[in-house]
Amino acid sequence: MVSLLRRFSLVEGISTLVLFLIAMPLKYVLGYPMAVTYVGWVHGVLFVGLWLMFLLVAGWRKIPFLLALVGMLAAIFPFGPFLIDGRLRKYDCSDSPKA
Repeated sequence: MVSLLRRFSLVEGISTLVLFLIAMPLKYVLGYPMAVTYVGWVHGVLFVGLWLMFLLVAGWRKIPFLLALVGMLAAIFPFGPFLIDGRLRKYDCSDSPKA
């Protein structure tokens, strides 16, 4: 479950970067406002989904609730999901080496 959370977090982080680095310049430099409309909508859905996923994974006791709160707050910042991934990796059972 934590591996799914990690992947979802990275997708949400990428959507933030696409919004800021591609869609917003398209709107403000090239005058194409629909880029922000569509990318912003997708990013918003991913952001809310990430918050819900953090709550679910913490509720199932797969990660500490405090880490879930830190992850939710980190999602507000553009590179936050990438920075929190290192902490989430400690709780990811699929990341452990196979014997």
